Amino acid sequence: MKIGIIKEGKVPVDHRVPLMPEQAKEVMEKFPDVKVVVQSSHVRVFKDDEYLAQGVEVVDSVADCDVIFGVKEVPIPNLLAEKTFFFFSHTIKKQEYNRDLLRAILAKNIRMVDYEPLTDSNGIRVIAFGRWAGIVGAYNGLLTYGRRYNLFDIRQANECYDLEDLKTEYSKINLPKMKIAITGGGRVAIGAMEVLHDIGIRQVTPAEFIEVRFDEPVFTQLNSRDYNRSKNGEFNQSEFHKHPDRYEGDFLKYARVTDLLIACAYWHPSSPVLFTKEEAMKSDFHLRVIADITCDIEGSIPSTKRSTTIADPIYDYNPSENIEEPGLTNEANISVMAVDNLPCELPRDASNSFGRELIDNVLPHLLGDDSEEVIKRATITENGKLTEAYQYLKGYVDGK
Repeated sequence: MKIGIIKEGKVPVDHRVPLMPEQAKEVMEKFPDVKVVVQSSHVRVFKDDEYLAQGVEVVDSVADCDVIFGVKEVPIPNLLAEKTFFFFSHTIKKQEYNRDLLRAILAKNIRMVDYEPLTDSNGIRVIAFGRWAGIVGAYNGLLTYGRRYNLFDIRQANECYDLEDLKTEYSKINLPKMKIAITGGGRVAIGAMEVLHDIGIRQVTPAEFIEVRFDEPVFTQLNSRDYNRSKNGEFNQSEFHKHPDRYEGDFLKYARVTDLLIACAYWHPSSPVLFTKEEAMKSDFHLRVIADITCDIEGSIPSTKRSTTIADPIYDYNPSENIEEPGLTNEANISVMAVDNLPCELPRDASNSFGRELIDNVLPHLLGDDSEEVIKRATITENGKLTEAYQYLKGYVDGK
């Protein structure tokens, strides 16, 4: 098998890679029947010469490869017919902005394997950038809070060489008495909590978060049971996931005391929203800075009107008009950080972690018999059709 690492073509530019140079070499040593080549690129964090130094061939085209790995969505003109592609397609939630991408994938008879639904038999994801999204997102949330209130000046994450360099900024973060809420319990939330712990911010329980006044900055981690309530009885995790329509949002009790929200929770369109624009207008709605790592446009958080970029990460949300305004311009507004490619700000560390999981958790199934159906569960299209598990996307593809 010949594996190609494609040049990232999406704009804004993404500097990450699915395999760093040493890992590409490792794949060929671990799987002798596999050859890895890399499409020449001036945008990725690892240069062509670094791959060449590891004995990895650099090519102008990956058209003769059997399997092609990328990171972000591949631009439609760069899709190659009759190939197997791995990348984050951002289509499985029926994201409208990628409808044409999925149509093109089907038209070109591409076998599309999406990284997001690559899971083990227990439904746990086996490969993700989540931890790095959480790390950078929490850092950016603190940066946004510091800028809004002129408290401290720290470098943006993308200005740091790697995580260790980023950590040298932590000592500059001087927070007042404040409360930070993190939603979610997965990799993203764990990454966000890692930053707050390393900075020395105390963690408290959700009940303490609401009821107690502290003389120091504190944070709490909220799971779905903490901010959703059953319409008919007690919260049940399994029922919530199967029948989210039986639940309603209960986040307002936290929004009354929260200064900074770091949103890390996966949200399904059938689930209750975190809060509504009407709730954001209430006089006791205290929340004024949101780092929306999940970045579901017009999703669970009404202030997330669009995603932002690394170059321009912050805008303001005017709840009374339900519109976006220039960032950090009005005390009555909510300041929003909604960068949708956060791991790209620490591309070396993020690529290293992702490549390790790709080698350990994905390639053995791709290059073996896939008896555990890891690849099958994540295959969205094959032979010009949606696979059985993704038939629910048919109306989305058809424009309905």
